[in-house]
Amino acid sequence: MHRVLALYGAPPADGRVVCVDEFGPLNLMPRKGKAWRPRRSPRRLRATYNRYDGVMHMLAALDLATGKMYYRIRPRKRWREFLALLKALRARWPGEKLYVVLDNFSPHKHANVRAWAAANDVELVFLPTYGSWLNWIESEFAALRYFALNGTDHRSHHEQNTALAAYVRWHNAQAGPKTNFAPDSPIRTWTEYSAKAA
Repeated sequence: MHRVLALYGAPPADGRVVCVDEFGPLNLMPRKGKAWRPRRSPRRLRATYNRYDGVMHMLAALDLATGKMYYRIRPRKRWREFLALLKALRARWPGEKLYVVLDNFSPHKHANVRAWAAANDVELVFLPTYGSWLNWIESEFAALRYFALNGTDHRSHHEQNTALAAYVRWHNAQAGPKTNFAPDSPIRTWTEYSAKAA
């Protein structure tokens, strides 16, 4: 936890801090949300007992230096898909060391992923157990769910992916550097982070 907070509070001068995680599963189903409706005339949610069109997954990264998100939507989220995302991030910022903050999902720890990261100047910074809230991208996922998915009933993955892409484009147009993670959180008193950062 101290390592992650230190990267957030004082990003290394030799590289870039990127938070990575998976979002999903992206089912085709009606999602609850708020909307204006006539009184006593609620919009009913259709039943969806089957997943005939399959399930998709978003693999996403948040660049703390710019606040922009980068993502891919894939039918699976194995180590191969994760490694492909890392390679895309590596190509985006050549010459910079990448500090990738991520959870302990088993594909993140695959031997091939670790070997590639060690050979390509990518440091995998794992979150502590039950510490997914420390991953800064989680707050972006909450906004993504609220603005792009809540209250929708997409009938195809193309339609749903288009809505997600539209939100990410809007987000990136408004994005700014991410600084000062959880400034009023009790973790500042639970740990020695405040004293070290001062």
